[in-house]
Amino acid sequence: MRYSGKMEYAHERKIRERNTRIYRLAHWPLWIWVFFLAPGPLTFSLFAHGFSTGNLLWLGAVLLGTGIAGLRAQLPGVELRPYILRFDEDKPNPLYRRVCYTFAWNAVLSFALLNLAGLIVAVVTGTWYLKQIYTYGYPPLCSIILVLGLSGALPRVGNSTKGEGTERRYFYGSVWAATIGQTVLLILWKALPHTHSADIIKLSVYLCTLLLVGLAANRGLLPRTRPIVPGELMVAD
Repeated sequence: MRYSGKMEYAHERKIRERNTRIYRLAHWPLWIWVFFLAPGPLTFSLFAHGFSTGNLLWLGAVLLGTGIAGLRAQLPGVELRPYILRFDEDKPNPLYRRVCYTFAWNAVLSFALLNLAGLIVAVVTGTWYLKQIYTYGYPPLCSIILVLGLSGALPRVGNSTKGEGTERRYFYGSVWAATIGQTVLLILWKALPHTHSADIIKLSVYLCTLLLVGLAANRGLLPRTRPIVPGELMVAD
């Protein structure tokens, strides 16, 4: 289907020769969050019962690992200068970018899908099994996403950066949908009673939010969701 939404032109974009220290530092927390979420059941325990020793130890490991990677400019957006300047250039995609974006896809997809599964089960059965779903459902789902990432089957994790101008919009569109959808779901979880009728409302609103944000991203109405038309230069984080 022909794309009819908003788009950007590469030659109109301002080019950065180097990333400032503030810019690089601002991207570090993003990757801390991505890798902190990686052990799904531990993350579920965090939201269900609060911070534990396990969460603290894992956070320390993530801070150390991402800190070292950041100092070595081995995190997307934390490089000394932008890696991608020509969005349609057939340029090798570095291993660190492929690994980081693979785990980012895991953070975006796994939690959104498992929460959706938990809502559907609760509405159908009248009972919440979210802990069991995370315990038994997260490992295989995470493994599938990691395998897809390693094989280059996900946007932004291929061997080449040639499709970056289009692939970035799929990634950021998914981030917008999952983030906004789960934020709305968390608010409803706190605000509404734990009844079957409330569960139906939560599921309906969650699905509608994912759909509406997804449609907005598809039309290029959200930041970084517009395809970049071939031109001279671009910068991509």
